[in-house]
Amino acid sequence: MNIQWYPGHMTKARRMMQEDIKLIDIVIELVDARVPISSKNPDIDELAKGKARLILLNKSDLADKEQTKAWESYFKARGYFVLAMDSRNSKNVKAVTGVILEACKEKIERDRKRGIINRPVRAMIVGIPNVGKSTFINTLAGKACTKTGNKPGVTKGKQWIRLNKSVELLDTPGILWPKFEDQSVGQKLAMIGSIKDDILDLRELAWLLIGLLTEKYPGVLQKRYTIHENNDKMNVIEQIADVRNCRLKGNEPDIDKAARLLLDDFRSAKLGTITLDFPEE
Repeated sequence: MNIQWYPGHMTKARRMMQEDIKLIDIVIELVDARVPISSKNPDIDELAKGKARLILLNKSDLADKEQTKAWESYFKARGYFVLAMDSRNSKNVKAVTGVILEACKEKIERDRKRGIINRPVRAMIVGIPNVGKSTFINTLAGKACTKTGNKPGVTKGKQWIRLNKSVELLDTPGILWPKFEDQSVGQKLAMIGSIKDDILDLRELAWLLIGLLTEKYPGVLQKRYTIHENNDKMNVIEQIADVRNCRLKGNEPDIDKAARLLLDDFRSAKLGTITLDFPEE
């Protein structure tokens, strides 16, 4: 499966971010805790050079907790401030403001020495489509500042949000990068829903997911669907179709419906908390 998705508005959004970066003190990048490296845009490192950096491992409630801890250590060792969180949970989102101020304390002190007091820290929020940026901002601000949706591409333009007297946020559209050098990256992004389903072969995507799950989390499919796990991916998906009564006319298994069901169950953590990227790899 060869996946590329880089619509024209992403080129425009990237140019806009390049223009605005000079106004910014800290770049906050949301990544999906289930695929922290695959969902980390490599273009952001170049764009944010010289700025304070905060990585938010969002949707950590859907990810393998042990792997999330390993990813926190991985990013901290590379000089990032890091927080694992669920953007819908106001309790852990509120900790972000303190980390922003900690990351920018040298800048705040420089301002103070120059007589600049109470100038808010300016943070740019970046991330790939459907990683939860708008939900995060709304939870942090305690009100609906941005439009949200469980699909990629909801935020189209930039938006400044005054969080409090200490922090201003610049929301930006979700952007990918023009080409996935490693196709497994695109495949994992498709699995978590960051690439529009209507351009994908969901049947093939489900087969790829079955391969990853049987390798890294043996037994989860058997437990969820009461089926026999094996290396024959077509047989596995036919079993899921049979157990979940996914049928076409003539009582043939509806493979496409079973594939969609499997992907939905993975995305909503009905298979359990699962991570598909591993620091040691």
